[in-house]
Amino acid sequence: MSLWPVYTGTGEPHDGIAELPPPPPWRDFDGGPELDTPADGADSAATSPDRLHRARTYRATPESVQLVNAALYLRRPLLVTGPPGSGKSSLAYAVARELRLGPVLRWNITSRTTLHDGLYQYDPLSRLYAAGRAAASSAPPPGDGLQDHLRLGPLGTALLPHRRPRVLLIDEIDKSDLDLPNDLLNILEEGQYEIPELVRAARHTPEARVMVDGTDDRVTVRRGRVRCRAFPFTVLTSNGEREFPPAFLRRCVRLQLRQPRADHLAEIVRAHLGEPDAYARTLIDRFLARGADGELATDQLLNAIYLAGAAGLNTESRDELAEQLMPYLSRTPDADAF
Repeated sequence: MSLWPVYTGTGEPHDGIAELPPPPPWRDFDGGPELDTPADGADSAATSPDRLHRARTYRATPESVQLVNAALYLRRPLLVTGPPGSGKSSLAYAVARELRLGPVLRWNITSRTTLHDGLYQYDPLSRLYAAGRAAASSAPPPGDGLQDHLRLGPLGTALLPHRRPRVLLIDEIDKSDLDLPNDLLNILEEGQYEIPELVRAARHTPEARVMVDGTDDRVTVRRGRVRCRAFPFTVLTSNGEREFPPAFLRRCVRLQLRQPRADHLAEIVRAHLGEPDAYARTLIDRFLARGADGELATDQLLNAIYLAGAAGLNTESRDELAEQLMPYLSRTPDADAF
């Protein structure tokens, strides 16, 4: 297999990630001890059927393939912008499946999300309660107990020193508090972080076995410090609802997803629902014509085609239903435009 592209966009799983050249000197990380990447990518039991379907059916454009590979080679985050339903998050699952990079670590962003949420969660109250129960039962204390009340978040897990990169999906970053993109800068630049609770306990407990995101598996964290080895393939999605600081953008490879052309749209429909029939092709043509006047998302078309075939409606009813399922995303739909 040639060195470029490592990610081909064909959807066929392979071990091409082993052909990835060494990182640029300024993106070389040396965390350890080295961990194996969980097996099977998006085909693992940790991935829900809907996400597995999206990983298998994703159809990448040539531009997407180029920029995914740029992010992989440069060890930089990929900022993917596009309207809802355009396949931004599905790209992360498709890359994880093709390159066999383990289950995707997903971090859903809201206006209340902080950097701490992505790195780890610590529950001091449950630790205090457990200590009280142990004292009341006169049971011997099971060590410090700190590690039993701490779990790494998706970002914290992605930055563990894995031999192969994990895939981290930071979904809808544009919904975050204004400070989160700036807070991410140092983490994404340095590829490391500290857990203050473990740092303070390191004098007495230099190693802690902590749970990771998504499973009950545990990893060893030494002296409260985590540093990556293979920088995670990080996909940040945005609906384009806000601007990001220049310093944040400078550290990202940027991909803008656009409305698919006719042949690509037919390929997407074929991957999800099989060969499009005559009526489905009519809906594809209408979708493309309608999209020239406003913002639409591909999943609106897929919904309309699926119902047209599954509901057994006559042509007039199918047309009316399709119109209702494909409103513009950014303004009130004009029925006469369909």
